[in-house]
Amino acid sequence: MKRLLFFFSLLSCQAAFALDPIADATAKYLAGLPVRGTPLESHGSDPGWATHATDLDRAWERLEKQQLSKIRAWSPPALGAAYEDTGPMFYMFSGPDFLYANAFFPNASTYILCGIEPVGPVPDIDKIPRHILPSALANLRKSLDSVLSWSFFITKNMKVDLRQVQLSGTLPVLYVFLARAGCTIDSVTPVALDRDGNFVPEGKGTTPGVKIVFLGPSGREQTLYYFASDLADWAIKANPGFGKFCEQQGNGVTLLKAASYLMHSNNFSMVRGFLLAHSKLILEDDSGIPFRFFDRNKWDIHLFGRYHGPINRFKQHPQPDLAQADAESKPAPLEFSFGYQWQPSRSSLLVATPK
Repeated sequence: MKRLLFFFSLLSCQAAFALDPIADATAKYLAGLPVRGTPLESHGSDPGWATHATDLDRAWERLEKQQLSKIRAWSPPALGAAYEDTGPMFYMFSGPDFLYANAFFPNASTYILCGIEPVGPVPDIDKIPRHILPSALANLRKSLDSVLSWSFFITKNMKVDLRQVQLSGTLPVLYVFLARAGCTIDSVTPVALDRDGNFVPEGKGTTPGVKIVFLGPSGREQTLYYFASDLADWAIKANPGFGKFCEQQGNGVTLLKAASYLMHSNNFSMVRGFLLAHSKLILEDDSGIPFRFFDRNKWDIHLFGRYHGPINRFKQHPQPDLAQADAESKPAPLEFSFGYQWQPSRSSLLVATPK
């Protein structure tokens, strides 16, 4: 019996040592979390990093109180079986927003995120000159400002923030969210898809991406994919790789937030059709799939919060039918903000499940 226990203990140790210590330490460092006992321990004494850690601790304390704790309390009863679902999770037009993907659906086995923001190189702290690190970390915090304050990324700002010389692309942001969610990174692999949705060597495919294998707080292995791909109809026809990859994953749960009302246009009918056909549940704000596309004979709809219409930036996308349904059902206000209407009292969301 003792030998058997020793054998399983040895296996457990081997699994622990299989984690990528550099990637996980880098994620903790970028997230402003303690790096003592990691390969980046010496960087933990830098004044610039201490400022970075203090600022992020303060921001996360506020975020936890105002948003994340309330989402974790709301999601299990509101999402039902979908909350426990361990299948794939689709998040189109997401940018690097693993933060809210994980907050609403912490049990997904595979997170599939897609945006037009570049993946960027795998972060390597040791290759950044020490005197440049404080400004690189400050820029990383700047790229997080909008999602931490208002729950969404501002696309035009991301185009600038994620194209800096140091810590560029979506990967540093994904690292921060993974580490702050209590995840341990196992491996980070740049990937690429060919036109048939199959993996090919990096640089050989038409759709660049990254695969991050991590252990969630419960210790279960999960996978995060982020792909840089335009989801307009013309782009999917020219480069169908990402869409075919998604089809290979089967049905999953879907999150849509601050999606710029793109699927209100006929120019994004293909991604809209895919999600309607392959979603076990769709959780969205009014900027996602228009209310009119949910046939009430095929979908059960539950509204939460109060719909006040789009903000001025998107005032050309009102939904009178959603406003009427909202007025008739009179849902209770949300306790957290969601989407462009960032005040909780003005935020609304829709949960749709196929019958």
